[in-house]
Amino acid sequence: MDIDKEQLTNEKSLEIITNMIAAAKGKVDKNSFYFLLWGWVCVLANIGHYYILKFTDYPEPQIVWVITIPAAIVSAIYGYFQRKRASVKTHLGTIAFWIWMAFLISLVLILIFAHRINYQINPMIMILTASATFISGIILRFKPLIIGGILFWVFAVLALLSSLEYQYLIGAIALITGYLIPGYMLKKRANNG
Repeated sequence: MDIDKEQLTNEKSLEIITNMIAAAKGKVDKNSFYFLLWGWVCVLANIGHYYILKFTDYPEPQIVWVITIPAAIVSAIYGYFQRKRASVKTHLGTIAFWIWMAFLISLVLILIFAHRINYQINPMIMILTASATFISGIILRFKPLIIGGILFWVFAVLALLSSLEYQYLIGAIALITGYLIPGYMLKKRANNG
């Protein structure tokens, strides 16, 4: 009789663990919002920067990047409410959060010291984005994000070998292949799962 109780307890424990992993995976899958928001905002900013730089005489083409300010506010508000609604904090969710916080801190440092790297900002950001996206793909066991991370590294090399103006077009392509396509696939997986 004790063996049956122990077996039931073990089976129940396994079920609880399986449910927690599924919940964590579902919670992280819902982060497609961030890939899509930042993918679209940064694609538009890259294309806008390229256009202003190449086809106008406007002396400050980087002005187009102010569109990231409202995106950051929307992202922060969405994240706040998403964390507030979460009934359970998961280890995977915490790891994903800190990966992207490390990305953000590194991004701010690159922006502060842009003049020291001769304003080669886009390739450096692509390298950071590659790492965070690749690791996110590993955590989620989601090949499109893993491939997206690898593509960011490839496009970062291409950008480093290109002139400054073309780095923005390369950045837009990297975002489409590394963020938007996997982001829509992740959204589909979350909706179907």
